[in-house]
Amino acid sequence: MYHPTVDRVKNLLASHQIEFDFFDHEPVRTSEEAAKVRTGYSINQGAKALIVKVTGRVGVETYLMLVLPGDKRFDSKLAKSSLEAKAMRFATEAEVSSLTQGVQVGGVPPFGSLFSLPTFVDPLVLANEKIVFNAGDRCASIGIASRDYLKVENPTVLAIVSD
Repeated sequence: MYHPTVDRVKNLLASHQIEFDFFDHEPVRTSEEAAKVRTGYSINQGAKALIVKVTGRVGVETYLMLVLPGDKRFDSKLAKSSLEAKAMRFATEAEVSSLTQGVQVGGVPPFGSLFSLPTFVDPLVLANEKIVFNAGDRCASIGIASRDYLKVENPTVLAIVSD
């Protein structure tokens, strides 16, 4: 039995007539583990979703979703600069769970819109024709065309990883 968010992601894609590949697999937490169970996709096609807490220049705190390639590391200095943030930190596991109705870290899908979170995606994610991501559960992944991801989520494209 998957987390209910998996159905929310599938329904979101279906409502936009988006074709997708669905993978049922053993629980994965890292991009490296996920790449091994997503047949036909490579690690650089992975779209990992991170939730961060940002303090803006005027002191307002907010949560954001950042989506980056599975084979890259988050560059906090670049992201902070790109977002014009005064401070930034990863959301805690408890905060992630609260913001996503119980989705575990490592299972969060790259659709901040499902959780009322602004979504920012690194352009390197979109350089792939197809992307693959955890679908709301560490045991479920979905692959779609990157252009379809843009169509459905309409994220802000912003550099958040270094080459």
